[in-house]
Amino acid sequence: MNMNRLINMGLRMLMNKGINKGIDLASRRGKALEDMTPEERASAQANRQTGRKARRNLNMLRRFMR
Repeated sequence: MNMNRLINMGLRMLMNKGINKGIDLASRRGKALEDMTPEERASAQANRQTGRKARRNLNMLRRFMR
């Protein structure tokens, strides 16, 4: 495997982690879990699941559009 592929793979992994953290932060609206009410926690969890479904659907769409 050449060096360019390894660098791209590492960058892709870091970007995915960063994107996931950003979506998680946005779903919690910047609050810590300890500071949230049970209703806010349930809402944040539902938002995270919606984000996961959206990413999964986007990946499927990309696969079919090739």
